[in-house]
Amino acid sequence: MIKHLLTIVWCGFISLAVTAQKPKTLSSADILQGMQKLRVVGAVLYIAAHPDDENTRLLAYLANERKLRTGYLSLTRGDGGQNLIGEEQGVSLGLIRTQELLAARRIDGAEQFFTRAFDFGFSKSTDEALRTWNKEKILSDVVWVIRRFKPDVIITRFPPDNRAGHGHHSASAALAIEAFKAAADPKRFPEQFVLTEPWQVKRILWNTYNFGSVNTQLEDQYKIDVGKFNPLLGKGYGEISAESRSQHKSQGFGVPAQRGKQFEYFSHTDGVPLTNDLFDGVSTDWSRIQAAHINVAIDSLIQQFNSLKPDASVPGLVKLYNQVDLTVRDYYWKDKKKTEIQALLNACLGFYAEAVANQQIAVTGDSLQINFNIINTSAYPVSDLSIELEDTSFQIATLASNNEYLNKRITRLVTEDFNKTQPYWLREQMDTGSFTVKQQELIGKAELKWDDIELRYKVGTTLFRQRIPLQYKHTDPVKGEIYQPVLVVSPIALGVSPAVVLNNLVPKHPQSLHLFYKSYRQRDTANGRFVFDLMTGDRNNQKSLSYRLPLQKNTLQSVVLPLDTLFNAKAPDKIYPWVELREPNKSVRYNNGLKLIQYDHIPTAHYFLPTSLAVINEEIKVVGKTIGYIPGSGDAIPEALEQMGYTVVHLDEATLGGYNLNKLDAIITGVRAYNVMESLSNHYSKLMAYVEAGGNMIVQYNTSNQLGSIKSKIGPYNFNISRTRITDENAPVKFVNPTHAVLNFPNKITLKDFEGWKQERSIYHASDFDSRFETILSMNDPDEKSEEGSLIIAKFGKGYFTYTGLVFFRQLPAGVSGSYRLLANLIGLNQKKQF
Repeated sequence: MIKHLLTIVWCGFISLAVTAQKPKTLSSADILQGMQKLRVVGAVLYIAAHPDDENTRLLAYLANERKLRTGYLSLTRGDGGQNLIGEEQGVSLGLIRTQELLAARRIDGAEQFFTRAFDFGFSKSTDEALRTWNKEKILSDVVWVIRRFKPDVIITRFPPDNRAGHGHHSASAALAIEAFKAAADPKRFPEQFVLTEPWQVKRILWNTYNFGSVNTQLEDQYKIDVGKFNPLLGKGYGEISAESRSQHKSQGFGVPAQRGKQFEYFSHTDGVPLTNDLFDGVSTDWSRIQAAHINVAIDSLIQQFNSLKPDASVPGLVKLYNQVDLTVRDYYWKDKKKTEIQALLNACLGFYAEAVANQQIAVTGDSLQINFNIINTSAYPVSDLSIELEDTSFQIATLASNNEYLNKRITRLVTEDFNKTQPYWLREQMDTGSFTVKQQELIGKAELKWDDIELRYKVGTTLFRQRIPLQYKHTDPVKGEIYQPVLVVSPIALGVSPAVVLNNLVPKHPQSLHLFYKSYRQRDTANGRFVFDLMTGDRNNQKSLSYRLPLQKNTLQSVVLPLDTLFNAKAPDKIYPWVELREPNKSVRYNNGLKLIQYDHIPTAHYFLPTSLAVINEEIKVVGKTIGYIPGSGDAIPEALEQMGYTVVHLDEATLGGYNLNKLDAIITGVRAYNVMESLSNHYSKLMAYVEAGGNMIVQYNTSNQLGSIKSKIGPYNFNISRTRITDENAPVKFVNPTHAVLNFPNKITLKDFEGWKQERSIYHASDFDSRFETILSMNDPDEKSEEGSLIIAKFGKGYFTYTGLVFFRQLPAGVSGSYRLLANLIGLNQKKQF
């Protein structure tokens, strides 16, 4: 339990090796590749629904072989998916998958964009997705990205019909097709024209596919070989694609490199049909913007480039920068190409600049030390180096050259609040199916960086400006130099565990609140107290606890409070704890918790959220004492079991083989346990012997696509695992076996227990099961036939075996009382009646 709290309120030196955050350096081959890309004035936008939907092989080809400005617009951040590497769900998982997409784009060379759509889980229809998201809102986002990115060609991953296999998939295509026309229509979303203008895309295509049993590719479709080898990069696009796609680690999408010819197929959707090329009818050099002379200048640079003396290209790049600035009238391509030229100039100079803080935590109201480190490794001089920061400016040096290392240290007051580094889409209360973002210019962006620092310098007589992100850098003795983002935090962070308390357990089990708090302030310690907002419906009763809170800097402190100290009679539905500090002339209250997400393959992600806990007042009867839990891909069910009064024994690979299972009242497997714990099938005989002797085994969902032959070795009798799911969390439930013990002991289960469920009912149902299994529930999504595979139970010997696709892993942390009552009944299948 404490482990999870630390992720909410702890933040100190974080020693995770994140190569993605290390400054990118360019070799001479990269510089030459970049020079060739300078010549291309064209853009393509790929559109789909989720992280991992994108065709990384095609993106790599378009960005590096065709050298087009290439973007991927994912409508969602993947918040509703499953997580194979940890316990994060919802917006926390969306943050992981956002960073995985950015890591993928750093490899394949494309850019990343999003809409405000929230991934609410699997959807079976386009209409449901568009209705939940608010179609006009998300359509406006797609139009906005098109108008700002200005693609010549749009490519969708999916068709706008059932062949897409997921309502989000088909909706992404439907929105792209409509946005193709709406982006050019001055009557559609005219409020955007303060910052952009209508844009006419040449054509929109569908990138057809052959996925498993669904083959939409036809030989009369236009096709291109995207498996070519790039000698400057030293890799083929199938190899780059594999590296890019393998960044989707939370989804278990590691793939092998592919080499040789690989074809992509395209079907015309709208616009001008193509005949010979994706960009038929589109000029992709500088002549399209009446600047053909820039082609000549770039060709000269490429011909004269010396890979052993890249700084010899500096005068030519400076000249090209000025030519583009002074003679090109198209401001979109002017700004884009000037940025590219400056990056190549810096690479040829060996010019590097960074701004690093002395700590990862920046506390509002405290000071922060920033080091500016600058070096020019070439002999070509860079002069008049200065920093612009807010309303102040200061000089770093008059000259940088010949590999001399320059350093300047400043101390500044942190005036920003936590919203400075809070993910921008989480700053406001979200709508039902989408995030709330009020600043138009933020919509579409993958993330925001703390880049208020501007470095100014001259090469020759030309002035250059460069934004420098503020980062934290430290050295780990094993992993080496590590860069991480700087986080702005409020002076106090507060967390509570558990997030759900059960106020009406039978037999009674003491419920306590573990309140964790931490002061990040550099100032002297202070005292305070806890204040609690007790919410019942819309009513708020406030209770203050006169408890002296000593605050010691950077020290995690905690208080344990019995639940019944907060109320005498009926418990509230929700409790919001606050830390109130008594300062001279005022009192200040803090409620925000800090959620940190840390994995080796992505930068540290974080967000602030109000600290609260749900109180379940419905009666929950439990029987049994000890539960064995076999971990899966990550969930919070063990914590829920402890709240219910059970002792939980974690049966990992090291423990399971030697543990006496007869000590356990029940064994529960975590979600996807048979997918992620390969050795679990080796324990089949032992587990079945436990059941046969009177034990009780409950298997939560596993996925069918990764189980292979082990699916027949889960239960005592055969069953398969399908991809059937009930996506409507409010889908009607029928009891097909109302007298079964699981609906009657120790809790009488009623339809009320299926109210208030979140996101979905069930996933990966059992199918083709042996007749000795009994079905309990029937449910269906709208306009579909009833399904009974969400919960199957079999008597085996003296014990019971259960397979269930019911999403307990979502409902228990969300405080859905019916899920606790039903889980208690599953655990009680082999117990004697006590009530």
